[in-house]
Amino acid sequence: MLDDKIVVLKNPTLTEAKEIIEKALIQKRTLIAVGKCHVHYSGRARSTLEAGERLLIVKEDGALLVHRPVGYEPVNWQPAGTVFHVRTKDNELEVHGVRQKPRENVQVNFTEIYMVSALWLSDSGEFLLHATEDDMHRAILLKPDLLEEGFRPISWEKKVDPGFVDIYGEDKDGKLVVVEVKRKAATKEAALQLAKYIEPIKAKINRELRGVLVAPSLGKDAQRILLTLGLEFKKLDPKKCAEVLKKQKNAKLEKFFEENS
Repeated sequence: MLDDKIVVLKNPTLTEAKEIIEKALIQKRTLIAVGKCHVHYSGRARSTLEAGERLLIVKEDGALLVHRPVGYEPVNWQPAGTVFHVRTKDNELEVHGVRQKPRENVQVNFTEIYMVSALWLSDSGEFLLHATEDDMHRAILLKPDLLEEGFRPISWEKKVDPGFVDIYGEDKDGKLVVVEVKRKAATKEAALQLAKYIEPIKAKINRELRGVLVAPSLGKDAQRILLTLGLEFKKLDPKKCAEVLKKQKNAKLEKFFEENS
């Protein structure tokens, strides 16, 4: 039966569930088990999750997640590379996940199993990241080197007479930098817009000022306008900005899980 792509058992006995779970883990399948369980964690901290009806997911790379019926965040989790042991004892089915470095243990003890499923899943699709202009602003603020090495943001959405400057900062040489960000190919209109933002700032300061147009590419005639107006162009792919934001989100999730394990 475990040669099938998808195997599902409804309301199995603990012994039947143990057999499916063990074989699925050996074969490195994706495993889903639903039932009443309690969870114990030890490692960087200690925690106990009292009995409740939950969803256990073990992925083919050894990642483990325990989900409540609500919310998108797992209440317990272990990263890829977890090693598993399965046994039945005292009318419970125990799925024990061990991580070596750092040493961590998660024990999921089922008293009832409503459904268990073992799946062969294939996923070779590319994950395409997309970013808005606002995402690009936030990525540059989080990682200023996306613009250039040594850039230091001072403010964003800075009010000037014609409108708002996307990002306002200082370069490594102490020059002020006005940054206009475009998600798509920058047009000559974008270059003229940047020039309009620079003029009122120049009138108020006595420092060297640079105008930088940031976009994935330059549209027709934009390069000529930039050269004429003494402005610069920096190429920045929105996907790269999306990756920066994703890494930050993942880091926050990692920290959240560590603090709540």
